[in-house]
Amino acid sequence: MIDAGYVRTMARYNSWQNSQLIPVLSEMSVDVLEQDRGAFFGSILGTANHLLWGDTMWMSRFDPSVEKPKADISGSTQIHPTIGSWAAERFRMDGKIRYWADSLRALDMTNELSFYSSVLGRDVKAPLAPSIMHFFNHQTHHRGQIHAMLTAVGEKAPVSDLFVMPEDA
Repeated sequence: MIDAGYVRTMARYNSWQNSQLIPVLSEMSVDVLEQDRGAFFGSILGTANHLLWGDTMWMSRFDPSVEKPKADISGSTQIHPTIGSWAAERFRMDGKIRYWADSLRALDMTNELSFYSSVLGRDVKAPLAPSIMHFFNHQTHHRGQIHAMLTAVGEKAPVSDLFVMPEDA
């Protein structure tokens, strides 16, 4: 299905995408970042927060050194009230994701994951490989929403094509 090389590539892609978003979002006014735009998680900042919350939740399942978020999904849009605190934690989490991805071995990909899903309200057992695929798909989905909102407010959304990702990203 997937291998450790795929995971490393997607971890680099995630980091590259976020490193392009941070300066764009940092230059925007609080009013623009917080305005409800009709997206599932409301605003640009709300969606960015939810994405970081989701990454933290999944990483707490993949890597026991990552602490589970204190907020549940209903509070996921408000974990960082400013773009500055969000950007600092985003940078830290992206480093954690890359470190974890770099440590994966082929054998790890055959493992099963056990966790409690608050969305489903029950314990879940799932194969690790599709869970990792979901993790990266979730990132891409919500970053796509952020890109659409950026375009709608007249900002230039960063390039997102995987095939143009620099080798040193």
